[in-house]
Amino acid sequence: MARYGNYIELVRPFTLLPPFVGFVCFALVAVGVSGGIGIVNLNIVLDIVLGALAAMILNASSNVINQIFDLEIDRINKPKRPLPSGRLTIKQSVVFMTFLYIIAFALAYLVNIQYFVIVLITAFITYAYSGYPFRTKRFGILANITMAIPRGGLLVVAGWSAVRSIFELEPWLIALVFFLYILGASTTKDFSDIEGDRKGGCRTLPIILGIKGAVIAITPSFVIPFILLIIFRVAGLLSGNLIILTALGVVLSLWGLYIAYLLLRKPDELCLEANHPSWRHMYLLMLTAQAGFAFAYLI
Repeated sequence: MARYGNYIELVRPFTLLPPFVGFVCFALVAVGVSGGIGIVNLNIVLDIVLGALAAMILNASSNVINQIFDLEIDRINKPKRPLPSGRLTIKQSVVFMTFLYIIAFALAYLVNIQYFVIVLITAFITYAYSGYPFRTKRFGILANITMAIPRGGLLVVAGWSAVRSIFELEPWLIALVFFLYILGASTTKDFSDIEGDRKGGCRTLPIILGIKGAVIAITPSFVIPFILLIIFRVAGLLSGNLIILTALGVVLSLWGLYIAYLLLRKPDELCLEANHPSWRHMYLLMLTAQAGFAFAYLI
């Protein structure tokens, strides 16, 4: 049983909720655009469930591949994880990762071709973040971009694709909001990894700009995306409920300001192994934003 627990730990279960919830929420956004819950039938429900599972499993596989390529860095930064601690081998992890990819691809194909293509693109980008010859996590802001595209932008379009065509402007505007948020928020995981990243040749923003400089650089990502949300809705570019989307944008902007305050107040604490107070807020803000969009389009 302990061995199976190692595999569960390897996929980092805590990170799997946002892609699952996000996919469902953005599929519900597309349902709202298409006429609301009245259009939902068994086929749509099945596509949403299968798509959400595929998104979650794909995220799990990307977590595994990241730990495979980051083994030497994790020996310094996170020695208690299954790979650096020796509880799992590289071979076991590769076999497990391959199994996860196959399941994710198969589930995506069962939804529809456009979602299957999105999953293939996402798989490539998440590989490029960790794997050679790309390994974009070595190159500062490029690392943030390759994190934000799949975990922020493409997740929105993926959920939408289960219900509607992705060749519409609306899902891409919503995707931009979440892309910009993850673009900055993704840096927060790099602060506690500075020692190992530096030795592993990864030039993350905290290494390039310093701790305080990196915090200042990412602060706009906690506010600007949600101001854009308000602008997009007021301009009529989004079709969700005007009052709810505007209120959501205001609440998320104020929440983002509070997160920025927490980061700027004690930036050095970001480098501790223990969770910084802002991390829980960033996680909850993401889930709130996803659920808020679904509500605004279904109401």
